[in-house]
Amino acid sequence: MRRALLAGLLVVGAPTAASPSPPDGVVIEVVTASGSSCRPGTVAVALSPDRQAFTVTYSEYLAAAGGSAKTGDATQKCKLTVQLQVPDGVAYAVTQADYRGFASLATGANAALRASYRFQGDPQPTPVEHPFTGPYADDWQVTDRTDPVVFGPCGKARKFTIDTELMVDAGTAPAQTSFIVMDSTDGSFGTTYRLAWRPCTG
Repeated sequence: MRRALLAGLLVVGAPTAASPSPPDGVVIEVVTASGSSCRPGTVAVALSPDRQAFTVTYSEYLAAAGGSAKTGDATQKCKLTVQLQVPDGVAYAVTQADYRGFASLATGANAALRASYRFQGDPQPTPVEHPFTGPYADDWQVTDRTDPVVFGPCGKARKFTIDTELMVDAGTAPAQTSFIVMDSTDGSFGTTYRLAWRPCTG
């Protein structure tokens, strides 16, 4: 069974029944971004208008192996820390992560997306890995779900760190270039993190 994402998230306060709609006054910001695919100006974070999710988009997140690819292209990483400012009296949880991209893998090649997530103060979780096997030439989408959903502190901002990694192995097709991309020049590719909200008492 897949390891629950965000395991160990502490509950502070006493959340009541789920809120029918997200609160006003929610703000998200990038605190730090580092890694071969997180150079300044290549990653953006935006809160959805309905405050039900936030989206991370990339412009240079591509791993490649074989053919004309360089040795260092086979593994690409991004470590992103964001902070969600929330009003007093509400708690939130990250319930799901939806990843999208494109892959072109020759027969005999393979690729993988590896991801982990944690809130400030929580232990580092074991990454979840999604494999892809050639031959493959199409868009891809994978989803990680939080089980169980655990809400964070009421009315407090916490830093949320996202570690992702794309890897490609040319395998038995070293003469052909295989690649996987989590790239976005038009906002169509990227990662969406779904949010849930609850009002708090106490």
